[in-house]
Amino acid sequence: MTQPGVGPITSLAFVLTIGEVSRFKHSNQVASYLGLIPREHSSGGRQRLGSISKQGNRFMRQLLVESVQTVNRLDEGFRKEYAARCHHKPKGVAKVAAARKLAVRLYWMLRQNVGYPEIAHIESSPRVPLRGESQGSQQQVFVAGMASHLVTLNERSRIQQ
Repeated sequence: MTQPGVGPITSLAFVLTIGEVSRFKHSNQVASYLGLIPREHSSGGRQRLGSISKQGNRFMRQLLVESVQTVNRLDEGFRKEYAARCHHKPKGVAKVAAARKLAVRLYWMLRQNVGYPEIAHIESSPRVPLRGESQGSQQQVFVAGMASHLVTLNERSRIQQ
């Protein structure tokens, strides 16, 4: 399960920060947990979005934003969406939005236990059904195409220690 542009430190920090992925029912809960969702001040049918909520792990947000810069170079789809956002929003806002998308992608890779190509295919096609949940006793994160940096975590014992 490799995501181009995500290194061993980012993937290990993500797995340890998120913990057991089954506790999040939706991907927007993961983004909210990491503090990548904007604050909302709405009234009278008018929606006003502010800056990000900054809830959660500050270091994890920083790692995701830095990883987005590398992912933009390596992933054509990410680059196109980032460039489109940069035309309408400031670059910082576009980077945080891309970091949110990357966090959601990593979450689905862990939850569905599938690799990058299949997740990228699912994202590009809205009519592809998601697989049923297949949680093994171990989660394996292959990091940035380097098989030597395989991080295998036993879900319960290592996270609780």
